[in-house]
Amino acid sequence: MDWSQVEACLEGAVVVTGEGKSPSRETAPGAVLLVGRAGEVLFHKAFGCRSLLPEKSVAEPNTVYDIASLTKAVVTTTLIMKLVEHGKLELDARLSRILQTFGTLGKEQITARQLLAHCSGLSAHETFYKQIAKSDATDKAGILKSRGATEVIYNEIFRMRPENPAGKVTKYSDVGFILLGNLLEVMNGGKQLNRLAVEQVFAPLKLRSTGYIDLTKIRRRGVTPVTDVIAPTNNCPWRKSLICGQVQDENAWAMGGVAAHAGVFSTAQDLHLFATEMLRCYRGESGFVDRDVVRLFWQKDGAVSSSSWGLGWDTPSTEGSSSGRFLSPNSVGHLGYTGCSIWIDLERELDVILLTNRVHPSAENQLIKQLRPAVHDRVLETLGFGS
Repeated sequence: MDWSQVEACLEGAVVVTGEGKSPSRETAPGAVLLVGRAGEVLFHKAFGCRSLLPEKSVAEPNTVYDIASLTKAVVTTTLIMKLVEHGKLELDARLSRILQTFGTLGKEQITARQLLAHCSGLSAHETFYKQIAKSDATDKAGILKSRGATEVIYNEIFRMRPENPAGKVTKYSDVGFILLGNLLEVMNGGKQLNRLAVEQVFAPLKLRSTGYIDLTKIRRRGVTPVTDVIAPTNNCPWRKSLICGQVQDENAWAMGGVAAHAGVFSTAQDLHLFATEMLRCYRGESGFVDRDVVRLFWQKDGAVSSSSWGLGWDTPSTEGSSSGRFLSPNSVGHLGYTGCSIWIDLERELDVILLTNRVHPSAENQLIKQLRPAVHDRVLETLGFGS
């Protein structure tokens, strides 16, 4: 199969590995693309650089990336699926019946379904980390990057007023998914999210290069991640350092690196294994998650008619989708702020994993919005689905 058009698309978007053109004109320092079909890897290649700072290094197919909001789909949504499968969670039950003191200030009607479909009415983003940092500098020294910070953020969400009535407006919400992390921990007897992820997702699927990087262990035990296999993210003005081996998202960082909206690091190969198993579940060929539950989550929710969201997963929008022009309407996917994406075409049993660190060394570059659909179009054309 001739992958030259796919390769040309990505080679023109990344930084050359030798001396050459300025990275300011490129979409990302580097990228890894994996295309799989029915469990078979059809294409897997790295392009450009893993890092530009503190020195230029070459991207490899096994480079580990901060997958940012793919955490929502891979970890949080999968764990919620398992609660639903085992009859422990009713998606339309009000959260106020589960989380004590939550149902105040207009949040009385919010459900898990609405959080998953991004129509809970909660805000998109809050700078909780600034509040945590301020507290850390005064009367609560040591709270930053700790479990204590996580509890503070949960409590702040409990005290928030929603921006919109529940179920009426779609707004992609990190806040809503942070809250789902609290829900998961409460409904699993207080077990923390990173342990749930390992026990219920990473270990069963043998995702050996996937996990949270728990900053509390780094602080307490002096454990350090192997940064020479991890793609660095941005030169963070707030943290005043180049971020590598620690989560890029500031709220997740303040929470110790473990959160339901961001924090997971992974490789293209591991995400392909995850996508393959979820496709098998969708077809009823795997017991990892019940087929009917996966199918429920992977269809458009419909609460807000204009929304493309299913439950924890997006579907191709009618215009301007990152999935491009040729993935079937029966597809699901998710994006990550750092420049990562996963799309799964359910009709063709196809998964496309694109990992980049487009935020390195600056998050200002937005060309990933053009690259994603272009790559997906070239992939589908190469496979004969370009019409």
